[in-house]
Formats: sequence, C-alpha cells, structure tokens
Amino acid sequence: MSYRQRFAERVRAREALAGTFVKSRDPAIVEILGHAGFDFAILDAEHVAYSRAEIAAMLVASRAAQLPTLVRVPQSDGHWIATCLDAGAAGIMAPQVQDAAMATRLAAGMRYGGGGLGFSPSTPGADYGIRGIAGHLAQQPNEVVLICQIESPDAVANAGSIAAVDGVDGLLIGPVDLAVSAGFTDPAAPEVSVMTETTVAAGAQAGKAAGLFIGNPAAAPGWKAKGATLFVLGSDQSYLLQGAKAALGSLQNS
Repeated sequence: MSYRQRFAERVRAREALAGTFVKSRDPAIVEILGHAGFDFAILDAEHVAYSRAEIAAMLVASRAAQLPTLVRVPQSDGHWIATCLDAGAAGIMAPQVQDAAMATRLAAGMRYGGGGLGFSPSTPGADYGIRGIAGHLAQQPNEVVLICQIESPDAVANAGSIAAVDGVDGLLIGPVDLAVSAGFTDPAAPEVSVMTETTVAAGAQAGKAAGLFIGNPAAAPGWKAKGATLFVLGSDQSYLLQGAKAALGSLQNS
C-alpha cells in the first residue's frame, strides 16, 4: 500500500492526525518534517508564491520522506488541482469553501473524466507510467483526499451539507480567517470557538474528518474530545522563529 493510500485511509477512518504548514521553498524542509514524525504536511500555496515547478520539487521530497503532503491551492478552479495531483500530492486543501455547490465542483475536479481532471499516465502521481492507464484510474481515488476549509459564518452554517458531499473527506477550520470574517480580531474569541465546535460536530455527524489549526498543541486534547481529528500545528516558519528566539534567549540569560 502506498503512503498516500495509507494516509487517505487514516483520514477517512477519522484517526487523529497531526500536520503542519510549509511556507518555505526548500524541499529539504519537507524531508526534515517527515523525519520529525508528522502525519502530514500542507504546502501553503494560498499565501506563498509557489510556482508549479516548486510544488513539483517539494513533492519529490515528500515521496523521499514518505510524508503525505497536501497543497492548499490559491484557486479552486483552473490548473492548480491538476498540477498538484499530477505531481504526487496526497490531496488538496481548498480554502474558503462556502457551500455544497462549491464542494461538489471541487470533488468533481479531483477525479478523471466527466469534465474533471485531464489524464496522463506518465506523471509522478501515476508513478511515471508504471501503473498504466487502468491501474492509475483505479488507484487514484484511493490515495488523494479533499479537505474543505471553513472560514466564514456562512460556511459554518453550511458545514453539514459541505461535509455530506460525496468526495469531500474532511473539514478544516481556519480560526483566524473565521474570526476576521465574523468581525473579530481574536481567533480565541468565544464566538469563534462556538462556530468551530459547530463545524467539528457537522463533520462528525457526516462521518467525515474535521479539525483545525491550533497554535498551542496543549489545546488538542480538548478539541479531540469534541470530535476533532485533524490538527494543524504551526508552520515551518513558526518553528524556525520559536527555535531561534529560544536559543538566543538561553544565550542571553546564561
């Protein structure tokens, strides 16, 4: 079983999984995070100006480390989904999913034929042709996931119908985007927590994974008790900053 299929099975089984955002362009970062033991990583192409070639290089590193790597795409339409899946991404994280209609379009765009993905059997995602046409057509749905981000009050209200869409594998709350969309500046505001709980419950009721970005890992057990299964812990940049500040502080205080 491929590492991507194993990851997809774990997402769909609603196992507790820990990942992190990657915002650097050095493929070594992905390999290092794999050695650190993360269950998955997310290339943040929404907020970082990754080129298609850079995404492909980062996903070579993900295969080397056997670290399932999603891509948060900057656009829900167009070539981005195809580029990422052809390059061997373990799935797509789609930002700002507002309703079931949008989720349905995204799910269709994750599959071959019927106006979805264009097909090539020679891509990295298809093992460079080793699988053959029939083999890749059969295997691809088993090893790529679609995670829809819920980042506005309207999306929270529609979370149940979004989660119920066939082909949606999970929901992920972006607390900062959700807070700003709702008129708050604090992602820990009680109102944001209530909307997050509502979204997690909607995912669980639909039998789908649901989770959130958390800045403090100590908060994870509380969210796990509420049904969350996907936990995104910081980013490569935040770990670099925290580690550098801690080392400098230790030197200055010695």
